[in-house]
Amino acid sequence: MINMHAAIAVFECLSSGVRLDVYKLLVRNAPHGCVAGEIATQLRITATSLSFHLKAMTQANLLMATHEGRYIRYQANLPLMLKVINFLTLECCAGTVDNKADSASNTTAIEQDGGAKSRR
Repeated sequence: MINMHAAIAVFECLSSGVRLDVYKLLVRNAPHGCVAGEIATQLRITATSLSFHLKAMTQANLLMATHEGRYIRYQANLPLMLKVINFLTLECCAGTVDNKADSASNTTAIEQDGGAKSRR
């Protein structure tokens, strides 16, 4: 199970559009990932800028880096993302997605009734 601080670190790291694009690219290329040059070319980003983002993502454990000669291959840390999804399900939905759906339908019923249920 992931803790709150680790989940926050993941969300903060992915709040950058560039980092989200990098992560999406690496997920699409799982399990092999991509070397930095491939990422830079596909996302049309400079090597310097990409290096900055890859370092931050690796420090947040979103990426795994493997040396291949002169190159570094990056892969999305999919087990971590599964833990984050599980964390959200347990913490935000009280362990069941159905609770969220029930809550949303109750809110809609109250809104359609003009709030009469809440005034009784």
